[in-house]
Amino acid sequence: MSTLTHLDTEGRAQMVDVSGKTATRRLAQVEGYLCLSSEAVIALEKDALAKGDPFTVAKIAGILGAKRTSELIPLCHPLPIEHVEMTFQLQPQFERIRVLAETVTTSKTGIELEAFTAATVALLSLYDMIKAVDPAASITGVRLLKKTGGKSIYAKEKTCALP
Repeated sequence: MSTLTHLDTEGRAQMVDVSGKTATRRLAQVEGYLCLSSEAVIALEKDALAKGDPFTVAKIAGILGAKRTSELIPLCHPLPIEHVEMTFQLQPQFERIRVLAETVTTSKTGIELEAFTAATVALLSLYDMIKAVDPAASITGVRLLKKTGGKSIYAKEKTCALP
């Protein structure tokens, strides 16, 4: 079994020491979905939401979320974020919006938590914009798609059963 890096020798939580590592270019991609009613899809297609353009608001929210990740996750290192790309795809045939967050840094540790935060905050923002039309909208499928840089490259699908 590998050593847990967030625990010290006495089993207490600690921030990982990355001081001896070399900075490398790191990228992470995270996706998630907002499942919608047909009424919400129609409102989005007609640009008829009372609060305005949900995609612009969600893009800004996602970028801000990525930038504030280390303030939210206790043992997360603050990183010099070099790029955050937010992509939104309304998929009316599936009654959902796909959100893709991509984050980039040149640093000593990974940037996947920033991508997770960006995607999740963007999804929450979309929900907030849409809830008047569809209070039953739901967030699902938030997962890491890709992680590069450092010692490992990650790109595999992991799903779990929902009740």
